[in-house]
Amino acid sequence: MSRAVLILSSSEIREKAIRWIRGLPDNTRVEFKKPKRSLPQNDKMWAMLTEVSEQVQYHGLRLTPDDWKLLFLDSLRREVRNVPNLDGNGIVSLGRSSSDLSKDEFGDLLEIIYAYGAHNDVVFSDPIRGPSA
Repeated sequence: MSRAVLILSSSEIREKAIRWIRGLPDNTRVEFKKPKRSLPQNDKMWAMLTEVSEQVQYHGLRLTPDDWKLLFLDSLRREVRNVPNLDGNGIVSLGRSSSDLSKDEFGDLLEIIYAYGAHNDVVFSDPIRGPSA
């Protein structure tokens, strides 16, 4: 097996994971991650990013929801880095995808968006606040 993913959702799956681990050769990498973001969290993020993009200019520019996502991800983890492009005539942002965030990290990201929106008079259409959505 070169790659496999199990979601520990039952005792049977946990036992399967244990069997797999026992049968793996030395030096095999095993990675444990918290649960990923939920679909409602993802939907909420994109709705909020769209509302921010429609209501706020950033340094005189209208940014897309994707642009705002990168700005907020930078606030969350400071993992977005800028480097010169290969031609040397521009900048490329290197960062992490929001799809890699755990539910807790994603909740923190939504809180950052809410806080920014509150500070910049963004009116969010979803009045329910909090990362659990």
